[in-house]
Amino acid sequence: MRSSLTLHSLATVGSPECFAPQAFDFVGAARHVWQLPYGRIADRAEFWRVLSEGRGTCTTKHALLAELGSEQQIDVQLTLGIFEMEERNTPGVGQVLERYGLTYIPEAHCYLRYRGTRIDVTGVPAGAEPIERFLHQESIAVKQIGAYKNDVHRRFLQNWIAGTEAVRGLSLDEIWRIREECLAALGAGTYGDPGPR
Repeated sequence: MRSSLTLHSLATVGSPECFAPQAFDFVGAARHVWQLPYGRIADRAEFWRVLSEGRGTCTTKHALLAELGSEQQIDVQLTLGIFEMEERNTPGVGQVLERYGLTYIPEAHCYLRYRGTRIDVTGVPAGAEPIERFLHQESIAVKQIGAYKNDVHRRFLQNWIAGTEAVRGLSLDEIWRIREECLAALGAGTYGDPGPR
């Protein structure tokens, strides 16, 4: 899996100064991205901003690495999964969920797959349980990280609302707002400051 970064890839994703000095191969680039704190960038479609803004979400961090992998002819697949986001696997969301009488909410999550193994460089705080089970998984293209990803997630939530007594009667917009509160709690909490790695 070792491959040198090319000038083309650096020009595509950002300036060479954005990568740490040790990020000379794909694994080094992934390690660097993993160490960046969790946080939304100005425009998710411009996923290379992860480097210049020094932060990223699961979507933007993995889109950046998927694009780099593609350029380096490394067979990594950007994958969209939906999991039960709860306090145990996503520390910081528990208080928000509790306020609405929920134990979890289905959340979309992006990661990479390489030779059948899941690679997740989101960078979660120490003590978080790994996501063990996905309710939905599919490979996506980098260009699908915006509207397509949101559409898949919203359709999943709509079906979840219809089949889940605890949220029956709530609208999709209300559930989406609760989800946004959960994500805001992540950016402001320990996800925003991963500490030394």
